[in-house]
Amino acid sequence: FGKKPIKSTYLIDEADYVACHKQSYVYQYELLEGLKKGGTFVLNTSWDFEELDKNLPGGMKRYLAENEIEFYTIDATKIAMEIGLGTRINTIMQAAFFKLANVVPIKDAIKYLKDAIVKSYGAKGEKVVQMNYKAVDSGIEALKKIEIPESWKNAKDEKREEESGRPEFVKNIADVMNRQQGDKLPVSAFVGRENGEFPNGTSAYEKRGIAVMIPEWQIDNCTQCNQCSYVCPHAAIRPFLINDEEENKAPDSFETKKALGGKTFDGLKYRIQVSPLDCTGCGNCADICPSPKKALVMKPLETQIEREIPNWEFATTVSEKKDVMNVETLKGSQFSKPLLEFSGACAGCGETPYAKLVTQLFGDRMLIANATGCSSIWGASAPATPYCKNSEGKGPAWANSLFEDNAEYGFGMAMAINHGRSKLAEIMEELLRQDIPEDMKAPFEAWLEGKDDAKSSKAATLDILKVISKGCKNDRANALMKAIEERKDLLIKKSIWI
Repeated sequence: FGKKPIKSTYLIDEADYVACHKQSYVYQYELLEGLKKGGTFVLNTSWDFEELDKNLPGGMKRYLAENEIEFYTIDATKIAMEIGLGTRINTIMQAAFFKLANVVPIKDAIKYLKDAIVKSYGAKGEKVVQMNYKAVDSGIEALKKIEIPESWKNAKDEKREEESGRPEFVKNIADVMNRQQGDKLPVSAFVGRENGEFPNGTSAYEKRGIAVMIPEWQIDNCTQCNQCSYVCPHAAIRPFLINDEEENKAPDSFETKKALGGKTFDGLKYRIQVSPLDCTGCGNCADICPSPKKALVMKPLETQIEREIPNWEFATTVSEKKDVMNVETLKGSQFSKPLLEFSGACAGCGETPYAKLVTQLFGDRMLIANATGCSSIWGASAPATPYCKNSEGKGPAWANSLFEDNAEYGFGMAMAINHGRSKLAEIMEELLRQDIPEDMKAPFEAWLEGKDDAKSSKAATLDILKVISKGCKNDRANALMKAIEERKDLLIKKSIWI
């Protein structure tokens, strides 16, 4: 907005204006770091002053007071919903910026914004144009100036209980990077990770709580079709089957109903459970629900957290029961744990439900050659990795190529696997020529016969590892079995995806 264009690209270290568009971010980031003394801070929030006083972190209060920050709030989310824009708050917050930043006269800013609205949305009709006009006006009119009390200069930092079970990588690296402070990490933090490997399953520890509305399960209306879980981009809503022993340990609010589906479901209870802090609030689940009276109703996040966080934590402890029906059906597939969960995909993403489903069908023996694009962003945005493991420690192995050669990259993976398994077959064939008992030979013969079939190779692998653990009196046979054990990761047929 100056007389000369700024052609350099760099991050801002000293800001005159900072806005936070998501209330939950006050706990996740150092939002005010770099905001100049006397600068302006705008928070999109539903909190009134008493709630701000109660909920804002101590460090944020001190910064606001000590640096004489001009502090404003606006409930842009509520305004957007009342106007009919859903949770789209960008126009409201942009108008608020022009009102407070003084980069151009506010009358000119309003004119430019409304001209841009006509250009962008005119083809969608006058109703859409008027809704966005109202968003501009509301962004200017609804700002509330917060008078910062002197007491905030002495605000105390809250003592937060550290969650148990957080891996060292998450505490020492991922949490720091997720606070946008990764550049403060010393090189020594990465000792032991010189090859660039990051552990998988770390997205489960983020618990961002970014949704405005999340689904509430209406137990009496549910037909148990599992379509809600099927379309969820983030694996944040899932069906669970619970036996009597597990139900006795459940929280009081963990309601269930008799599981439907035939004899294999006898003695089991059914529940749809949402992870409130992982849901992004897209509403896909509520939209897809085929029940005449919806079994999922979108409710404000704050009305669900206290009840549903303990329910989700309990649900993740129950045993997986994926064998109750054919996993290759829509309903059956959703009883299999997704090995892609809580990714960085946009709310309502149309890609991740497919990728998630593939992991439910093949994930425990899956290798992925990933091309750079959306799938590399939601699939491995440092430091979070959404690909994870099942209860047996098995899950997808993922790698990405930047060089626009993903077909060759994946083909190379397949060639390497095939070569390794061919060598494994040669070792087994030599083993079968040794003087060993016939009953010891059976698992190796079964593997050679069915090595290219997933189920057969899995079954044979279990028997092979039992035989190898016992050993035999033939030294050459023992040496060959040791060579097989060293290559045991190749025993089960791999599912390779490009």
